[in-house]
Amino acid sequence: MNDVFLKRLFAVSITSSGNPPTFSLTPDGRLTARNADISGAITANTGTLNNVTINENCVIRGKLSANQIEGDLVKTVGKAFPRDSRAPERWPSGTITVRVYDDQPFNRQIVIPAVAFSGARHERENSDTYSSCRLIVKKNGAEIYNRTAMDNTLVYSGVIDMPAGRGHMTLEFSVSAWWVNGWYPTASISDLLVVVMKKATAGITIS
Repeated sequence: MNDVFLKRLFAVSITSSGNPPTFSLTPDGRLTARNADISGAITANTGTLNNVTINENCVIRGKLSANQIEGDLVKTVGKAFPRDSRAPERWPSGTITVRVYDDQPFNRQIVIPAVAFSGARHERENSDTYSSCRLIVKKNGAEIYNRTAMDNTLVYSGVIDMPAGRGHMTLEFSVSAWWVNGWYPTASISDLLVVVMKKATAGITIS
């Protein structure tokens, strides 16, 4: 039988031919289809979706829990600067290297919030002496910051553009401290925090 028009069909169940069948509808309302193109709305209370692509906008009104997310996110990393092992001062001394991989298809910005560092003044009978603390910052091997604090506090912060497709970004933060008379220096530096985020201006204006 070819082309059949039925106005109404009452059946206990409907099952397509084939083994296994590609389509079935059971009396309890269970619908199974190997491939389905649905142009209308879908309403469901529970279920599982595997390997799904959302082509356009999506609104989630409830709670979203995710174990792994890639893409348009803010990533942060923080670390305390190394210290010289000699007692008792353990002044800051060493280098932190941050490598941001060019693994996203969009432009990003690297933000370094304020890093404060300072030396100290030592009062002496004849003349004062100073502990110095120096911070050097390099981007892909090129020096972009080099300052020395004595009896004051200096602050470094920065915003670095990272266009997509231009290669990885390596940042080096090197701190050192010394006292001119050869004594153990008195110096300090705050922890380093690096924030990597997508560069976008949607919903933001700056002038």
